[in-house]
Amino acid sequence: MPHSKSPFWVPRSQLAPLPDASILDWLFDEGSLTRRLTRLSKDGFSVTPLFEGWQTLRADECTALDLAEGSEGWVREVYLRGHGQAWVFARSVASRSALQGDGLHMDELGSRSLGELLFCDHAFQRRAIEVCHYPQDWLPTDVQAPGLWGRRSRFDRGTLSVLVAEIFLPTLWSAARAHPENC
Repeated sequence: MPHSKSPFWVPRSQLAPLPDASILDWLFDEGSLTRRLTRLSKDGFSVTPLFEGWQTLRADECTALDLAEGSEGWVREVYLRGHGQAWVFARSVASRSALQGDGLHMDELGSRSLGELLFCDHAFQRRAIEVCHYPQDWLPTDVQAPGLWGRRSRFDRGTLSVLVAEIFLPTLWSAARAHPENC
């Protein structure tokens, strides 16, 4: 995947102009996105792995994880789906050095949700949510579109830090508008 210009990740306090209230609600919801998508899909939620493996992390990821630029880490890219439709593209990364010997086996998750694991392990502390318009060319080809909102959070447990980015696809907004009672 090409490394074009880094997105400008910002906290809520620096976000301008603000997106509409329904998008803000999704971007800054501090609960489990997996649980919210499961509720919206009325238990039709699934995870489709796209890529898992060791890779050189992007510069913005290294900065967020306090790593030297060019550090290697475990990268997991998945679609979070509702009724088979890709609603969210998620990219999770952790440094090789932090994963070795920590006991978090990101390479064994398969179609299970990493987010659910992070929320069930109360030792993980979530840092502030940051948002941006995610670069189109960083998305899988079949969902590339300009101006998609993304958010990311860093989850820390001891020396392990996992950076989770979630990019909200237009299909999610359609489903949320169609079923606001399930959001």
